[in-house]
Amino acid sequence: MPKISSELSAIDVKRLAHPGGKRNVLFSVGGVPGLHLQLTPKDGRSWVLRVKVGLARRDIGLGGFPAVTLSQARDKAREARDKIERGIDPIEERKFAKAALTAAQRRGLTFADATEKYLAAKLDAFKNAKHRQQWQNTLETYAKPDLGKMLVQDITVQDVLRVLQPLWADKTETASRLRGRIEAVLSWATVAGHRTGDNPARWAGNLKELLPAPSKVAKEGNQPALTLDDAPRWFAALKTREGYGARALEFLTMTATRSQEIRGALWEEIDLDKALWIIPAARMKMDREHRIPLSDGAVALLKSLPRLADNPLVFPAARGGQLSDMTLSAAMKRMHEADIAAGGAGFVDRASKRPAVPHGLRSTFRDWVAERTTYPGDMAEVALAHRISNAVEASYRRGDMVEKRRKMMDDWAGYLTGVARSGNVVRLGGIV
Repeated sequence: MPKISSELSAIDVKRLAHPGGKRNVLFSVGGVPGLHLQLTPKDGRSWVLRVKVGLARRDIGLGGFPAVTLSQARDKAREARDKIERGIDPIEERKFAKAALTAAQRRGLTFADATEKYLAAKLDAFKNAKHRQQWQNTLETYAKPDLGKMLVQDITVQDVLRVLQPLWADKTETASRLRGRIEAVLSWATVAGHRTGDNPARWAGNLKELLPAPSKVAKEGNQPALTLDDAPRWFAALKTREGYGARALEFLTMTATRSQEIRGALWEEIDLDKALWIIPAARMKMDREHRIPLSDGAVALLKSLPRLADNPLVFPAARGGQLSDMTLSAAMKRMHEADIAAGGAGFVDRASKRPAVPHGLRSTFRDWVAERTTYPGDMAEVALAHRISNAVEASYRRGDMVEKRRKMMDDWAGYLTGVARSGNVVRLGGIV
């Protein structure tokens, strides 16, 4: 039987002091046989249960003092002695639990890491780097905020629904693609041994029962565009706003390009002396190099921007990376709301009456060419980097009419700023 010490109070324990020397010292505190407070020469304090387990004597650590109080230490000591009486070695049990936890953590994989590993494994399956980037951007934009830090084995149907439901009605096509991509990542994780059970992103017999079929959801149709009559007023309001988001939106409008092309624009792609922006094929939707003649206004805008020594982006985000697509969308939304607050009607699409969005600005440009100018339609299609629908004409055309388009883009900038530039612009009732 171990020697039974008198029970020390919490105050008594607090007053214990190291007697000196270089070794740790144990003080029996009583209450539970074998319970000690260990003091180091530098006044470190921890609880130790000195007890015999089978044929071996064990010093079982119970935590540090004062994080573990005297009362808690006694409870832990009683629990440990109870296990010993039942034939359980607390130290071996702890080692086993730690090993199991370590193994589980090694097997565990977050959704963000699973996405990276899946993309690496499937690299050859993607048509090109741009497709891979689009695939990854969809997950990072919509899935990563909710699922990114979750372990793949912990993701449930409700987690996937939390991601999809906010998008399902308004961005049905995007949400449908997103669901398929989440399913693909989780399917890979299952086969790779990182999760078990049904795929929570599976459609048939699963999400199909909880979400309406994409074909049944009202289609979004064309992106809401600014009306031609509102464009100059909207552009003037835009020029009064500050920040890279506003400048990116201004440049997007003058060049009639897509958000992703603007947000990824690099200084090395732009020749200010020649007033020319050349977007490489890898960054274009149609996988073809696109040359854009820059108007005087576009060049002036670029010259007004600071160049960051360690950042090649023309329109960097505050933290150095690319601006998000939401930054441009939010800027337009705020302009719409500000116009309404000032007593205006806002900036809405003529047909749908929905607030205009960045991508709709390309439609505004196309309407301007068709309704307010004598420029040929195929020139506008080239400016928008669309494929020429007439296969015969496309097979014979090798140039991109860049110099002819330069005059058109100058006129477009003039329309936005209220300055007429050439005879190709049609005057309608005094409005250019």
